Amino acid sequence: MRLDRYGQFKPRGPGTSVANSEVAQTCPFSPAARDETRIAEEHFPHASHQDDRIGRYEAAYIGHAEGGFREEGSSGGLTNWLACELLRLGLVDGVAHVGPGETAAGEALFGYRISRTEADVRRRAKSRYFPVELSGVLDEIKDVPGRYAIVGIPCFIKAVHLLRAVDPVFRERIVYTLGLFCGHMKSARFAESIAGQLGYDMQDVSRFEFRTKDTARPANWYRAEAVGHDGEQRARDWWHLVDGDWGAGFFQNSACDFCDDVVAETADVSFGDAWIDPYQADGRGTNVIVVRDRLLHRLLADANRTGRVALQPVEADVVVRTQAAGFRHRREGLAYRLAARHGGIQPIKRVAPRRRGISIRRRSIYAARRAISRWSARMYWLAHTLHQPRLYRSWAVLCLRGYQALAHSRGGLGRILDRLLGTDAKTTATGLGETSRQQ
Repeated sequence: MRLDRYGQFKPRGPGTSVANSEVAQTCPFSPAARDETRIAEEHFPHASHQDDRIGRYEAAYIGHAEGGFREEGSSGGLTNWLACELLRLGLVDGVAHVGPGETAAGEALFGYRISRTEADVRRRAKSRYFPVELSGVLDEIKDVPGRYAIVGIPCFIKAVHLLRAVDPVFRERIVYTLGLFCGHMKSARFAESIAGQLGYDMQDVSRFEFRTKDTARPANWYRAEAVGHDGEQRARDWWHLVDGDWGAGFFQNSACDFCDDVVAETADVSFGDAWIDPYQADGRGTNVIVVRDRLLHRLLADANRTGRVALQPVEADVVVRTQAAGFRHRREGLAYRLAARHGGIQPIKRVAPRRRGISIRRRSIYAARRAISRWSARMYWLAHTLHQPRLYRSWAVLCLRGYQALAHSRGGLGRILDRLLGTDAKTTATGLGETSRQQ
């Protein structure tokens, strides 16, 4: 995998064509690969619950970890707490997850690492909205015998399961998968753009945080921070960034347009942010989790009884409400994108192509997001090549204003569009506003 000029990973070298049988079987977006439903059926055949939106599961909770994990993480700290618990109990010898690179400059800002101690896991906490790939840690897992857990977004966890199905070494050594709810993957240019808006060139940044925690502010008030080699800290709230509206899709990976898994349905346990009140107003951070593996469920339940974690059981509907914008984008939005797709490889998804019943306003929002995700990378590259950062920023401001006009047009503009074009204004969209975080 190599980063292209737009800061996205792409396969390079012989045998990377989707026509290659190994690639076809293991690429999570390949039409020949098993879908998430089939994988979950194989791994969790005796699940206590099944839901069309969050898949098979034993239980779902909202809560947080104790012991400092909550303070160290972007959210409720439960992902790192469980990773450390697996190490403490000897259930795994290493945890593959994303942390800062060896240097905090250029394309190596973040990457997958294997942590073998609790200290390493905790040092690599926080959210990383940055492109990463698994090849390095997979090589290490293959070279160093042991039992491993892998933390990843839905498509990564699916890819791991597909790889385990064809390679007995990985099948034996990768014993747990910890999934992360996902809105979409960003390109490397997103971090560069934020750094630039803070007045830094990326090579001058020694440390970068996409989400700093402030207990005096609501959890969904994202704030990015960059620290220069001279130690100076500069920070800005996401809503003051030209590309800080997550729902608009700036620098989104193109594959994310064809994902239908919000909550990592194939993972043994999945973690997200509880983006509903009163939890999103709590600056300390709160997780929503879906547990599918029975041993991990018992482990979490025991920790809840002893006060090491604080968990409140919830129904599937509550989980979906916490990720309402993401489900809307990957159900109704995906149906529309599949119906509108022309040429190229047509992925086989669990959502059927559909236009009927989707209002013109909703179609316009989905089309605007797709255009922004495609052109933001190109406009940023052009502005960078011409050494004219204002070119990209001016373009981004105009796009953001247009997108937000659509996203907030629940009244006049939306009704006018639907009446003029004769489209049913009723849609399946419910829950959070369009500019809400999809994480």
